[in-house]
Amino acid sequence: MIRVERISVMNFENAIRGARNPLNSWARMDSYYDQAGRFVLGENDLSLAHRLAKAGSDHRKFLRQVIVTMDITAPLYWWKEFDTYKVGTVANSTSTMHKIQAKAFERADFACDRMSEDALAVLDGVIAYLERERVLYNETKELSHWHNMIQLLPSSFMQMRTVTMNYEVLINMYYARRHHKLAEWHTLCDAIAALPYANELILVKETKGEEA
Repeated sequence: MIRVERISVMNFENAIRGARNPLNSWARMDSYYDQAGRFVLGENDLSLAHRLAKAGSDHRKFLRQVIVTMDITAPLYWWKEFDTYKVGTVANSTSTMHKIQAKAFERADFACDRMSEDALAVLDGVIAYLERERVLYNETKELSHWHNMIQLLPSSFMQMRTVTMNYEVLINMYYARRHHKLAEWHTLCDAIAALPYANELILVKETKGEEA
């Protein structure tokens, strides 16, 4: 279970201008802003961007300057895998340390869409216990109840993070995780594949030694 929301893609204009710096080919730039204020890659710029993207990470450095921000709500077990991507990512998360006691626990707080009935029954028991400890902590401020919540909290607990990445990171993520057995990765890869110019810049097969 995962939700990917509030996606913003930024800095295409500066990135494509920088891609033309090595050959001083700025006169060939043909991108523009449409009436809705969206940046549109022109035919020349898109062709260059596509060739650089296919040529490999050494040639497509400009993709590190195309910035993507999104809100991802996912279970803690998924975030542990996502956290292997340390370079080129920034994330601010909601806090279990500070806010775990702020609202009642319920099934909707957990990724349980693939659980069997037996597993759901166990989860319901855990939720009931967590809720009892939450109420006791709010009433007494006794830290033992808070520790019970923190240390018993299942890895299926859903956490929201606002994540900033770039197109180069997303290329690596897409090809490393698109066939992963966790369904959450498939949902994120679908969101990546729907980004602007994803077909030309992200879903590319590298061609060895190709120069722009």
